[in-house]
Amino acid sequence: MSPTELTNQGPHPQLCLPDTTASRLARRVHGWSWQAFPIGMGTGAVYVTLSAVKTRSPSLTTVETIFYFINIALFLLNTCTLFLQAILYPKQAKRLITDPVKGIFVPLCALSFATIIIGTINYLVPSGHVHPEVIYALFWIYVAIALGICFPMLMIWFNKPHDLTTFTPAWAFLIFPMMLVGVVSFNVLKVIPASDPRALGVLLVGYFFQGIGTFMTAIYVCVYIIRIMTTGFMDGHQANGAFVACGPPGFTALALINLGARAKEILPQHNLVSPAAGEIWYASSVMAGLMFFGLAVFFFFFGALPYWFKLHKHLSEILGCWALTFPNVGWINTLRVLGDIFEIEGFYVVHLIMTIFICSTWVILFVLTVMAFWKGKIFMAKDGDVIRDSFDDGALGEKVGRGEDVEKGPGFEFGFGHGAGSETNLRQGLVPQ
Repeated sequence: MSPTELTNQGPHPQLCLPDTTASRLARRVHGWSWQAFPIGMGTGAVYVTLSAVKTRSPSLTTVETIFYFINIALFLLNTCTLFLQAILYPKQAKRLITDPVKGIFVPLCALSFATIIIGTINYLVPSGHVHPEVIYALFWIYVAIALGICFPMLMIWFNKPHDLTTFTPAWAFLIFPMMLVGVVSFNVLKVIPASDPRALGVLLVGYFFQGIGTFMTAIYVCVYIIRIMTTGFMDGHQANGAFVACGPPGFTALALINLGARAKEILPQHNLVSPAAGEIWYASSVMAGLMFFGLAVFFFFFGALPYWFKLHKHLSEILGCWALTFPNVGWINTLRVLGDIFEIEGFYVVHLIMTIFICSTWVILFVLTVMAFWKGKIFMAKDGDVIRDSFDDGALGEKVGRGEDVEKGPGFEFGFGHGAGSETNLRQGLVPQ
């Protein structure tokens, strides 16, 4: 067989160049995906759950702060790499956004940003490094980002049919950023006085988007139940997605109870609705939150009991396992809130146990992710994919056939090494034998 092959697949020829190799850095940039953001969200899950531990100490705050800055570093790494990918390999960047499977992870960048806002409120505002005015601005930036990502991705995703037999709760990620506005809202209200007119706006926006997120994700959860009725428990990498079902009811419970507590302070301050409106909102939020909390716990065990037997133990699928962390934060932190409301010590104990579980899971997943990264199991594109996306292939087949120089894309110089990757050797090697 000739060392060089030229095969036609689709409207453009696919180039197979065994003698040409892309640099390792180019393969990393080309192979990066939006599925990297769950790593940062899992890191955020550690300090968010730790921040709710009842017994506090300076050393615990230090640990939380370290994880907070790790999360920021991961967020910057992901955004910069994907931005570089969009410049050098725009075709690959477009594929990731429009792909029916990988596209659902695009909204996770907004969720990762939400965990950074929460960490900023917990660690930088009390120390005086960040002013509450900045937090208020970040809140509206987050709302704009959530809307700017969710609606375009929903339009792209719903523009194509999807097979319900392959449904996974992870498809609800398209709604998650809007649902998490409620969680961001009650955290922002920690640093805005109840008497401030802006507090009312943050409160109402939080309830508004929490309603959208709760009811839209409820539809996804219903489809999830129908799917497993049809096909049985999800297996393989989809087994991780079962834990995503814990997220909507868990975060709804946490958001409703905390927003209700803020409403109890804000509404009387502005003489709105009725003198008892704040108390009524709070009481109803606690009742509804307790019900959603029960549903979240059910989904946790519903996903956990068959998990080990359904999961494929492949290192290349480690990124999906990060769903064990961040979707569970909502109902775990609700334990602490319910402990404060009903003064039951057992809630604090279970919260501490689950927080230790989250931290232990993070350590295991982080080690396995580093191993997968080092071995090239994740975030590593094939040489052929990098090379193919490094050319402007509009008239590539015609030019190659004539032996002419081909137009190189912006990632060409970045993506290739020397020797076999030189322009002359490429041009000669592309000519079919």
